[in-house]
Amino acid sequence: MTAANFGIFELCADRAYASGSNYDTLAKLGVMPYIPFKTSHTGIGKDFSEEALKLWRQMFHEFHFHRDAFLAHYHQRSNVESVFSMVKRKFGGDVRSKTETAMLNEVLCKFVCHNICVLNSAMFELGLDLDSLLAPKMRKPNFQVIQGGRLGEPEPRIQ
Repeated sequence: MTAANFGIFELCADRAYASGSNYDTLAKLGVMPYIPFKTSHTGIGKDFSEEALKLWRQMFHEFHFHRDAFLAHYHQRSNVESVFSMVKRKFGGDVRSKTETAMLNEVLCKFVCHNICVLNSAMFELGLDLDSLLAPKMRKPNFQVIQGGRLGEPEPRIQ
C-alpha cells in the first residue's frame, strides 16, 4: 500500500526484519534496506531469490566495510522511534475510533498536533522565525469579498 502512494528509497528496520521474503520484496521495489546484521551472519544468505540475495550481499558488504555510512542511514530509525514516543506520551497511545478510516484519521491528527506543538515550541522557546520558512503565496484567492452584505449592491464609497 505504501509503495503505491509514495516513492520509497530506503528502509530502516531492526534485525527481526532481515528475512528472505522481506529482502525479496525490497529488491522488487528497488528499496535500499538498512537492516543491521546479526553477529552470526557470515555473508551467505539463505532462502533468498537471486535478486534478493544480490541486494542482501550488497548490504552485508556495506554493513561490514562502510559501517559509518550504513549507521548514518540506520540512525534515522531512532529519530522516528523518538517521534513515536513523543506522540504517545503527549496524546496517549490508544486509538479509540471504531472504523479503519476513523482510526487512520485519529492517528494522523495526533501527528498533525505533534507537529504544531513542535513548531510552537521552536517559535516561543527557541525564538525561531517561522515566517522565513513559509513559501511565498503564489496565487490569488478564488473568492470575492462582498462589502455591504448583499451581492449586486454598489459598494459604499469611502471619502
